[in-house]
Amino acid sequence: MSVQADRLLFALLLALLGRESLAFSVPTTCEANGSVYYVGEWYLLEWDQCTQCECTVEGAVCARTECVRLPPACVHVSHYPSDCCPRCERIGCEYRGRVYELGQQYQPSECEQCTCDMDGIARCLVADCAPPSCVNPVYEKGKCCPECKDGPNCYSDFTQSQVIPAGTTVWIDKCTYCHCHDGQDVGYWEGNRVAKCEMVPHCTLNDDRN
Repeated sequence: MSVQADRLLFALLLALLGRESLAFSVPTTCEANGSVYYVGEWYLLEWDQCTQCECTVEGAVCARTECVRLPPACVHVSHYPSDCCPRCERIGCEYRGRVYELGQQYQPSECEQCTCDMDGIARCLVADCAPPSCVNPVYEKGKCCPECKDGPNCYSDFTQSQVIPAGTTVWIDKCTYCHCHDGQDVGYWEGNRVAKCEMVPHCTLNDDRN
């Protein structure tokens, strides 16, 4: 092969190699938001602050930011145009589905008195009602503990057919009398809704006792 032929072959090889290098060239920039970003740079989409992108040799790779859930006791939420996610500016106390301000006192029920402490925790005091000294207590709206409108009393016997005032003695039959507590001895009253009954010794219902 002549020298001229060798030079021609070499020129052809260079041309082929140049085309291959052009064919396999990779991009070094990405365009977005009207700007040019180089490979490795991160940026936010101008029209969506929740989408962040990275410029790579394969083009832009984007992912959307997932906002964390705001606390249920958040009492003031702000959403700034420059932020992706809303912000909780002020936290209160959450109690039974309702939110209260820090330091606020509230009464969720007749027997509860609560305060939203500065640490965001609701602390409540629950009233402990004493057992009512009657068998017919009345529960009024707005009041926690029941009241005995008729005063202390009890059932005369286990049939619960008659209510007698405290301190009263009644005859159930000719041989049995029952005494209702006097309403002052709380320890006695607890669990004693029926009068204390006694039978007259040696008495029979056929006696003529009045």
